[in-house]
Amino acid sequence: MTKKKRVFEELELEIESIGFEGVAIARKDGVVHFVKNAVPGDTVRVNIKKKKKSYIETFFLELLNPSPLRETPRCEHFGICGGCTWQNLKYPEQIKWKRQHVIDAFERLGKIPFGEMLETLPSPEIFHYRNKMDFSFASSRWLTDEEVANSDEITNKTFALGLHVPGRFDKVVEVNACHIQPKIGNRLLTEVRNKALEFGVTAFDARNFVGFLRSLIIRSTIAYNQNMVILITKGNAESEAEIKFINWFENDFPIEFPEFDNIIHAINSTRSPVAIDSMKMIRGNGIIKENILGEDYQISPFSFFQTNATQLNQFIGKIIEFADLKESETVWDLYCGTGSITLPASRKCKKIFGVELVESSILDAKINAEINKIDNAEFFCADLHNADIPELLNTLPSPDCIIIDPPRAGVHNNLIEHILKVNAPRLVYVSCNPATQARDCAELASQYKVVKVQPVDMFPHTYHVESIALLERI
Repeated sequence: MTKKKRVFEELELEIESIGFEGVAIARKDGVVHFVKNAVPGDTVRVNIKKKKKSYIETFFLELLNPSPLRETPRCEHFGICGGCTWQNLKYPEQIKWKRQHVIDAFERLGKIPFGEMLETLPSPEIFHYRNKMDFSFASSRWLTDEEVANSDEITNKTFALGLHVPGRFDKVVEVNACHIQPKIGNRLLTEVRNKALEFGVTAFDARNFVGFLRSLIIRSTIAYNQNMVILITKGNAESEAEIKFINWFENDFPIEFPEFDNIIHAINSTRSPVAIDSMKMIRGNGIIKENILGEDYQISPFSFFQTNATQLNQFIGKIIEFADLKESETVWDLYCGTGSITLPASRKCKKIFGVELVESSILDAKINAEINKIDNAEFFCADLHNADIPELLNTLPSPDCIIIDPPRAGVHNNLIEHILKVNAPRLVYVSCNPATQARDCAELASQYKVVKVQPVDMFPHTYHVESIALLERI
């Protein structure tokens, strides 16, 4: 018995808006339809992918009538790599919709008043703004539709250097040029790829845990115009091809790329994508420097640092403006990271205490405080989600202001309860996820009102938005 071929129902839709996570929304017969790769004002042809009780997921087939809000994507990989899902939307519209998503989060999820919703703070640069890119090698290259249609012409199927296809840990899109990374990065990608293919070096196979080349990381700074490259391999060079490649990377590469102040070969022999066994400094001391609002920061190979350096001064400046600190005041900076908020804020207050889970970040924060001759900032390594966290916080002087910058999951209930008990006059809640920010502000609403909210665009051409909320004690 032959299996019936599945028939997909086709529809014509007019796009009305953009929902959370950047997916376009259309309505037909009162039912919400989600459409990827479309923008408001588009007329598109789609087929039905999944039917749910309250909505339908669709698959984009054809753009029938383009919206005046549509932009021609600069990137040849748009729609495949998943990095810049809004490159097809004009930038003024991007920041408009980011603001709307913050409004929706407070109105629909938090269901609380939010005072004044300011206009989104646009990024000074919308291309080449990222100061860090992490590219992957893979033994299974993602094939484009054109390549699949012309299967006789497919080359290098078993080697790729680029970015992971969304939802696929084993498939990598071959990236020829990325328009949001530092400009030097595109020449770097081309040269490293060419040499790897020339020497016949194997790329990492995540499924079978074999292959030599794993990752290529680029980091850069604006204030000091410094660059760092980190090549990560699965082990030491053993085969003839591997030895030739590493010899090139250690001897010829530094000459070909004088722009890189730091050149590092790291080894990760584990299944964890983030573990590092060892590092060899080929050039430099493993440190590059950035400056935020007059404070210098050391950035080590794997330390966290905000990725849009062109926006950092405005972003951190706005947080400190919302905090409205006085010279006599005490401040808590919770989830402080490497001190990117703590150190500039320390100039405005009497004493500031930073708390962070990641030990390496706390170490960086202490070093950065020392570099900048700051003696009124004190740092603690602790898990803010632990039930015992009040024991540590109770040893600190009562704060006049608490600055909170949690991960995407938001603030744990244990900490929310303690913040309510402390009852500081002001809270500044910084978030990369407006949904959890609105949820947490609702939990604080018994004692705090949201006075104003500032959306900030740290990630042009993506749906991601940072949000700064000022809360005052009722």
